[in-house]
Amino acid sequence: MLVLPPQLTTTSLPFNSTRVKYFPIHRHRHHVISQPPPSATSSFSSARPIIIDDGPNDILSLQSRRYDFTPLLNFLSTDSTTTAAATTNSLSPTEFQLAESYRAVPAPLWHALLKSLCSSSSSINLAYAVVSWLQKHNLCFSYELLYSILIHALGRNEKLYEAFLLSQRQVLTPLTYNALIGACARNGDLEKALNLMSRMRRDGFQPDFINYSSIIKSLTRSNRIDSPILQKLYAEIESDKIEADGHLLNDIILGFSKAGDATRAMHFLAVAQGKGLSPKSGTLAAVILALGNSGRTIEAEALFEEIKENGLEPRTRAYNALLKGYVKTGSLKDAEFVVSEMEKSGVLPDEHTYSLLVDAYAHAGRWESARIVLKEMEASNLQPNSFIYSRILASYRDKGEWQKSFQVLKEMKMSGVQPDRHFYNVMIDTFGKYNCLDHAMATFERMLSEGIRPDTVTWNTLIDCHCKSGRHSRAEELFEEMQQSGYSPCVMTYNIMINSMGAQERWERVNDLLSKMQSQGLLPNAVTYTTLVDIYGKSGRFNDAIECLEVLKSMGFKPTSTMYNALINAYAQRGLSDQAVNAFRMMAAEGLTPSLLALNSLINAFGEDRRDAEAFAVLQYMKENGVKPDVVTYTTLMKALIRVDKFHKVPAVYEEMVMSGCTPDRKARAMLRSALRYVKQTLRS
Repeated sequence: MLVLPPQLTTTSLPFNSTRVKYFPIHRHRHHVISQPPPSATSSFSSARPIIIDDGPNDILSLQSRRYDFTPLLNFLSTDSTTTAAATTNSLSPTEFQLAESYRAVPAPLWHALLKSLCSSSSSINLAYAVVSWLQKHNLCFSYELLYSILIHALGRNEKLYEAFLLSQRQVLTPLTYNALIGACARNGDLEKALNLMSRMRRDGFQPDFINYSSIIKSLTRSNRIDSPILQKLYAEIESDKIEADGHLLNDIILGFSKAGDATRAMHFLAVAQGKGLSPKSGTLAAVILALGNSGRTIEAEALFEEIKENGLEPRTRAYNALLKGYVKTGSLKDAEFVVSEMEKSGVLPDEHTYSLLVDAYAHAGRWESARIVLKEMEASNLQPNSFIYSRILASYRDKGEWQKSFQVLKEMKMSGVQPDRHFYNVMIDTFGKYNCLDHAMATFERMLSEGIRPDTVTWNTLIDCHCKSGRHSRAEELFEEMQQSGYSPCVMTYNIMINSMGAQERWERVNDLLSKMQSQGLLPNAVTYTTLVDIYGKSGRFNDAIECLEVLKSMGFKPTSTMYNALINAYAQRGLSDQAVNAFRMMAAEGLTPSLLALNSLINAFGEDRRDAEAFAVLQYMKENGVKPDVVTYTTLMKALIRVDKFHKVPAVYEEMVMSGCTPDRKARAMLRSALRYVKQTLRS
């Protein structure tokens, strides 16, 4: 029967799992039911009921009524009652009274209750029970919104599997699709998010602005951005005639910048500025960094100056982005000028600024200048950190002076700086690059003994250096050890292992790795497909290589230059010049330019087929398309001439090589001597 609740106070509830409004009692009537005794689970006391007001625009015009949901929540939080409700069609008197008392509650109030319960991870299960109970008693007619609220909450609490299970309870609508796609994007599962978008289209629903925005924003939060994925997404945005606003354009610019695609980042920056929109300062810094990393320092500097002309004061991050570009291109004077301008503008250098400057001096071999920078840091109350020493170590690595790694470690500890994970990762990479695998593993063990946990980069570096040294079995052991230690492989890990298995021609294992990768929600990227094309091509499995390109196209992605270069190189290495030419034509049809390596391979293939005219036609193509021939180009042409007994033409090729600025190597000089010797013998005879 209906019973009036006890007198209420304004004291807040002792539990925080439901953020709903509660008020002192007035003279209005409430829907409050006598309830079963509380169970051992978290129950809700009727002394302080949860009450939600009707809004002023309620369709039932019940402005003066309020609803107390505490009895229902107590009922549902009792394990035995919930279980019984789920397993039988019969109703207890208490449940029947509850259902009748809440029959007049408007749908918006159920939505409000559900959002309140979903605001805390501790009450999501109770929210789920509420939805099940409402469906059982047919008390709310907008279940898609209820399920969307639940799916959104599960995604927010990293319960993606449960969200998908829940979605299977009803036919998916645009609302539930949005919630699922958002949950996948929030959890970084882009594979599932993109698959859901495809399924949404098949079901006759068009993805909307929110879908694209959540996926692209998820991409910008990760460090695994692949430019082709962004290109595909934007092509779909245009196809769906969706207007990109300032926030979405900002994320697209940031995404291409993080992917290292400076050209497209600049294109979309121009699009945004053409609409009178101004990207965030952090995004502009990311574009400057992408330009600098691409060696396009003039454009990076122009964009930096544009920021200042627009009345914005560049911050440390923007200065560091420009500085990194100059360091990367070896422009030491420009790097010093940036730091000088930074100080004149009152922008304080940070640890990253000093580390970049140290990096610049170290790569220039100016070790004394690097040490002066370290002293300047200390004078500025900035303690040289492990990252700076890692840059010094990296400069030794890049110059081939790996033996000095121990000296850097010694100096570092003498300065009171403890090595961190990044430093040890660089050290392992240094030893791995020079095939010092024992030193690499010893560094790894030392890292563990000092209580420093490895990360995915550590494992990838160890696995990769063993693969490159031909120790594939040990690499596979490390791959298994990585997972047993609780570390999830990333896309790069799988790419390394796929390349390793391909080198061993273990094709079933290649397929297993691809399946496992995708089952974990990891999207194969451009490197994955390039690796597949390369390993299939090198093994003569050209149909599989072509199939990879076709699969990529069918998914809406455009094959990259690197993929075609790998295919051309594979054909050429086997002397299949006609097939190499076909791959070259496919590449040209895509508007892509072959690399110098691929063109040299093509020249070699023509030479092996004794087709010297075609080989020289490739040289002409290189000149016309701005590809600078190198020593290998001219040496391969000389070899092609010798193969068809045209020795008298070899000196002219050698002379052109010297005139073009290439320094002849031992092989080129040997070919020239061989050709001249033959010409002399011919003249004597």
